[in-house]
Amino acid sequence: MIYTVTFNPALDYVIGVDNIKLDAVNRTNSEAIFYGGKGINVSTVLKNLGYHNIALGFVAGFTGNAIESGVKSLGIETDFIHLKGGLSRINVKIKSLKADVNSKKDDVETENSKKKIETEINGQGPDISQEELEELLKKIENIQKGDILVLAGSIPNTLPSDIYEKIMEKLESKGIKIVVDATKDLLVNVLKYHPFLIKPNNHELGDIFGKILKTDEEILVCAKELQKKGAENVLVSMAKDGALLVTKEGKMYRIGVPKGNVKNSVGAGDSMVAGFIAGYLEKEDYEYALKMGTAAGSATAFSYGLAKKEDVMDLLKKIE
Repeated sequence: MIYTVTFNPALDYVIGVDNIKLDAVNRTNSEAIFYGGKGINVSTVLKNLGYHNIALGFVAGFTGNAIESGVKSLGIETDFIHLKGGLSRINVKIKSLKADVNSKKDDVETENSKKKIETEINGQGPDISQEELEELLKKIENIQKGDILVLAGSIPNTLPSDIYEKIMEKLESKGIKIVVDATKDLLVNVLKYHPFLIKPNNHELGDIFGKILKTDEEILVCAKELQKKGAENVLVSMAKDGALLVTKEGKMYRIGVPKGNVKNSVGAGDSMVAGFIAGYLEKEDYEYALKMGTAAGSATAFSYGLAKKEDVMDLLKKIE
């Protein structure tokens, strides 16, 4: 079985505005609601690819109920913990063709007014008590040998910063493949527990080492450093420049992305994680898993929602 954990899920309210204006009333030209959070995104794409999985995490209030019912409507099994207080967050994502932002100097058009604008306002989410956290940990302890656990995303500030470490420590001897998609210390501190897969993007990888990584060689060196610290497989996503995978056998695979019109960046990285897992489970071949991950990430980037199977399989044929 595959399990995903989303500590701070959200309703993602995505709105389109032709020409967003600051300090003024704006009206939308499009609206959509998605059930968000990195773990939920992974669950959704896995389900779309035909892989049954269980979504774990915390929900609260009427927004939490909406998230749970929405995720279930997608065909995903849930085992969320309902918090006693607070509300699951709402994230507002604004997409505009341009923005009316006047410079104070001679009213010259600024760079922001010349390009497509994407702005996100993310909620904080509810408080999680120690008792409620222990309830989640008990569920996680029931995961069995051979299962896959996906830990993805940031941690609410009401939880201990080492919660990923505590989870992986509890599961270390059980033979569970753990996938971690996180940033900086949250990622680095779990490497000692030998995660099956980690997926930083090239910017996040550079942040870990305090560098701006410009070449494949620089990315490869840093990826191998994370392997030395304990990661089995390191998958580095690079947006339009494709991805690089270093396997636990020491092999390196480099892949580009298929051509397409990028419409959406939200969830593309999560889709890559889901596609990689699906590809690995299908053939236990890392090169194929990388292709599936790239196809799934691209399928999300080329659509206004998360990747559908038919789109992933079509793009898979176009990847070199």
